[in-house]
Amino acid sequence: MNDHVFRYGGSFATERIVRAKGSYIYDSAGHEILDFTSGQMSGILGHGHPEIVAVVQDMAANLDHLHSGFLSDPAIGFADDLAAMLPDGLDRVLPLSTGGESNEAALRIAKTYTGGFEIVAFDRAWHGVTGGAASTTYSGARRGHGPTMPGVLTLPTPHAYRSPFNRDGNYDWRAEFEFGWDIIDRQSTGHLAAVIVEPILSSGGIIELPEGYLAALKEKAHERGMLVIFDEAQTGMGRTGDNFAFQRDGVVPDILNLSKTLGAGLPLSATITSNEIEQDCNDKGFLFYTTHAADPLPTAVGRKVVEIVQRDGLAEQAKVLGDYLKSLLLDLQQRHAIIGDVRGRGLLLGVELVTNRQTKTPAPEIGGAISERCLELGACLNISRRGMAGVFRIAPPLTTNKDEIDKAVGIFDQALTECGSFN
Repeated sequence: MNDHVFRYGGSFATERIVRAKGSYIYDSAGHEILDFTSGQMSGILGHGHPEIVAVVQDMAANLDHLHSGFLSDPAIGFADDLAAMLPDGLDRVLPLSTGGESNEAALRIAKTYTGGFEIVAFDRAWHGVTGGAASTTYSGARRGHGPTMPGVLTLPTPHAYRSPFNRDGNYDWRAEFEFGWDIIDRQSTGHLAAVIVEPILSSGGIIELPEGYLAALKEKAHERGMLVIFDEAQTGMGRTGDNFAFQRDGVVPDILNLSKTLGAGLPLSATITSNEIEQDCNDKGFLFYTTHAADPLPTAVGRKVVEIVQRDGLAEQAKVLGDYLKSLLLDLQQRHAIIGDVRGRGLLLGVELVTNRQTKTPAPEIGGAISERCLELGACLNISRRGMAGVFRIAPPLTTNKDEIDKAVGIFDQALTECGSFN
């Protein structure tokens, strides 16, 4: 019974979680549940990773929090190690707490640097619920609280499965792209500052951008004097089979935002940009002074995450295990008519449910029943019902194994069989 916790995202699950270890969480009745959402799509090292536990214990005892005007060895080392992991042009690291916070910082940096104020975002994006980030979020949480930040323009999300530019299986994303920018140019007042995108939209339904899209996007943005911001909250730190999703395309953003996976489940984010942009903003008196900027405890955790991801080859592991998991999901698609599409890469995969493969009618309510049955059977498989999407987002820890994948897919198969009828 809960009488006092504010319901910040609808209803809560009936299960009360009392502990977690590895790929599993455990409820108060002693049931073990495979956590194939990595907590809030964040815990890439699983729960209770011994090296992370050791760092937290040490830092909590010796150096946990500082006034934001101080720097510490963990914060400096974190910035150094993260920058070393990234290509030239991503040189300056601003350590923060959440993804929304990192996006707020990036938008403010872009506006300060360019002198513009207009921001372009995908029409299925999710970048957070704080003021500026919420104004660029379109896959949910837009209603009931008044106007958002002015000057935000939308670009059609290149959703190959559902785009009106997909005619009989032939998807012309370039035509859609040019159409979108034509609309933006018509709406703009001439003060464009930045475009912010996820290389794979997660809350929007695990939508991969076509190869070549990011390069075209950067070209369009720079032609207009805009900066390019990549929000890799869920795609960073190895999850997609590369250390960072943008590496597949070889396109370096002007600003990179990391969160969720960066702290492996602890609150840590980073806004990263070039020396040139940082210097310009500093010269103009840039201010983004938050309570936990560059705090030693979370940055020490982030430094250890950077070490583990590289040392243990977790990006390659995500690629191998992701290919294996995707093959099993594609097999389920052959046996369950309700599965309309399987997409994503690495260990960030989506399964879209439909009541009819020809009409592609979404099946979010059936998906909700399937998700609940999976939980009863011992697997947390998240379904996004925002915008009537009905898409399962499957994102296990990068430390998972084939046995756990087999178990989760088996549970999913059973739930689909029991609940997936739409006749």
